[in-house]
Amino acid sequence: MRQNEHKKRVRIGYLMALFCAVLWGLWYIPGTTLWVLNPFDTMFADLATIHGDSVALVITAVLISAFNALTVIIALMVWNGGLGKLKEMGRTVRELKPCTKWYFLASIFGGPIAILGSFIAMGFVGAAFAAVAALLYPVIGSAVSYKWLGQKISKRALMGIIIIILGGFTIYAGGLIEDLSTGGGSLIGYIGGIMAACGWGIEGCVAAKGLDVSEPDIGITIRFLGENIIWWVIIIPVLVLAGFPMFTYAAQIFEPMVMLALMIAGITFGFCYVAWYKSFPLIGVGRGQGIGNLYGLFAVIFIFMFFGTVPEWTLILGGLLCVVGSLVMFTEESLELQSIRRE
Repeated sequence: MRQNEHKKRVRIGYLMALFCAVLWGLWYIPGTTLWVLNPFDTMFADLATIHGDSVALVITAVLISAFNALTVIIALMVWNGGLGKLKEMGRTVRELKPCTKWYFLASIFGGPIAILGSFIAMGFVGAAFAAVAALLYPVIGSAVSYKWLGQKISKRALMGIIIIILGGFTIYAGGLIEDLSTGGGSLIGYIGGIMAACGWGIEGCVAAKGLDVSEPDIGITIRFLGENIIWWVIIIPVLVLAGFPMFTYAAQIFEPMVMLALMIAGITFGFCYVAWYKSFPLIGVGRGQGIGNLYGLFAVIFIFMFFGTVPEWTLILGGLLCVVGSLVMFTEESLELQSIRRE
């Protein structure tokens, strides 16, 4: 009975990580669309004439990231309200030392570092580099979870993570080589890519500390509550004081297409994070991040379905590598995960 229950727990953990990958890949559709919708496209054009393209892109990325966090917290509050967990969320918030401090720290690594860094990398260097950099986050997460959390990484799990990362490199290799050969991008863009990989990798490990004593549904909501405080109480008011008309453009989002894109982005990204956080206590940070890395394959599929972009042979080969890597991890003997801690 214990072995059957353990196998069920491991299977659910892998399914949660896979569900995260699907929603994460789908998030790229509204996430990409927001850049070409008013007021964000107008904001970039107006700021570029005064401050230059580099500053304009970073400031626009800040506003997009802030609204992304806002729509995610709305979706998560509705989710927890439907589950009847709002009272539990209040109790968890008051437990500052054992869990809340870890979620607020995770919000720093996940919001102003990872998500903003990914947007910056896309703007300065291109989507290919941003995706490659982000696909490195399981390496960071596995290393930190092994050293800091004491979570073990079996040879099979490590092999699967490596294959998935190689698949991610193959998927976006063509675009990355083209960017580098033409001299596109700048130092800020490459720093943004490093921010994305390090931010998401470390966030998973930090959040795992809070997940030891609280529910994932509550934990991810507190994490995005912290990110919204960082954006709307600290960063955006500071930018307003610096002379950037952030609230002027923020007041212009009430257009049907913009609201629809933000709503879809909030739902997909919010529940992507819910599934991501649920997988960590079940199969460990390294495995949860490794399977979540399949988002690269799903992003290519969804972009083809919605935008009609025909995939090249590198995308097909990279996708196959990602699938093979995930199968290597899925077929790991469940007894290997009897405990996700090292001795």
